[in-house]
Amino acid sequence: MGSGSLAAWRDRHSWAAVLALLVLAPAIIAPPVGLIVAIPAATAVAVVFIRWPQRGISMITAATAVSAISLTVDIAYPGPPGLALFWLPFEMLALLLLTGMTIRLAGERKALVSGAPCVLTTILLPLRFTLRMDQSVLSGSIIMIALTVFPTAIAIGIGFYLRGQDHKRRQAVSTARRDQRLRVAGDLHDFVAHEVTGIVLEAQAAQLEPLDAERARAIFSHIEVAGLRALESMDQTVRTLRDPNGDSSEDAPPVRVYRLADLPALVDRFSSGTAMTATLDLPAELIHALDPEREAAAYAVVLEALTNVRRHAPRAAEVRVVLRPLPGPELEVLVDNDGRSGSGLVGSRTGGGTGLIGIEERVRALGGHLSAGHTDSGWQVRCAFPAPILAVTAPEPPTLALPPGQPGPYTAWK
Repeated sequence: MGSGSLAAWRDRHSWAAVLALLVLAPAIIAPPVGLIVAIPAATAVAVVFIRWPQRGISMITAATAVSAISLTVDIAYPGPPGLALFWLPFEMLALLLLTGMTIRLAGERKALVSGAPCVLTTILLPLRFTLRMDQSVLSGSIIMIALTVFPTAIAIGIGFYLRGQDHKRRQAVSTARRDQRLRVAGDLHDFVAHEVTGIVLEAQAAQLEPLDAERARAIFSHIEVAGLRALESMDQTVRTLRDPNGDSSEDAPPVRVYRLADLPALVDRFSSGTAMTATLDLPAELIHALDPEREAAAYAVVLEALTNVRRHAPRAAEVRVVLRPLPGPELEVLVDNDGRSGSGLVGSRTGGGTGLIGIEERVRALGGHLSAGHTDSGWQVRCAFPAPILAVTAPEPPTLALPPGQPGPYTAWK
């Protein structure tokens, strides 16, 4: 228990003790029988302020015990009604608070069962006074119980409202944690896996034929650069995991967001690490055609497509990355290659296989659409994003025709 939690714990218990003693204090000048009604009131007040659980006893258990004590006093109290009436408001207020608290904190589908003892005790509490009156016992009891029902209903409503708010808060926290895990997994897949795939391919390619010193140095240089980029991505991921509340340190470097302007460097790295020729067609006027979030998604599409070319189409000789405007207006991102998917240099792997599916969900969430499939010469990935700043007229692109018997989108890369 930290110092802050310990101080709060002590404050709560100090307040509970002080308030309970204040409720008990008038019993000093009252007849001895006054303790019989003062003790349940003081106990109920203390239970409200004590931080539960205590030594394995939950707040609901303590509230049920308070209810049992109070009901027993209602039945067995031998003193005058005046003393019962004096301590009744204190106990009534504490029982109303306990009613709301038990309903709020009860387990799943147990709110009514857990809150029932406090509700019953609160409604019947006025009988401790009315049953000992000299006259109008029945009418007085009915009136007092009726007056108690209204605040009890308010306490029940507040308890259920706070219970609902707590549920929403837990759901929001759970969703935020799930989104964070998915974001971390996406970063590992999109960036780290891309670089590691390049490293593995470089290492495996180097084993296929003898290398001279210059070629070996070039391969080691590519592996080193790719490894450093993978480490940078993992460092960013670790910083995210160490900071679950999202409060970034002032000294922490900003997280890198990739844009369309980073595509030339990506394509160059791809070409330098393989025997394939990769070309990029990115007109200057399209570099800022999308908002930053869609630009990052477009970059991820290209990255995923190039990674899959490395893994699954090692015999491809040419890879094209094309960005062009479409009617709508939209910006299309196209990546195709002239190789057929098959077993590449990278050995068989278990797990994974959700890259394009995850990317497609991300694209769709941003208002775009993505498709992938065989072409006459190889494989093609296409996506398009809304680009309101583009006002162009372009011919409709041809639709992908999948030959009979060929797998549908995503199948070949799973």
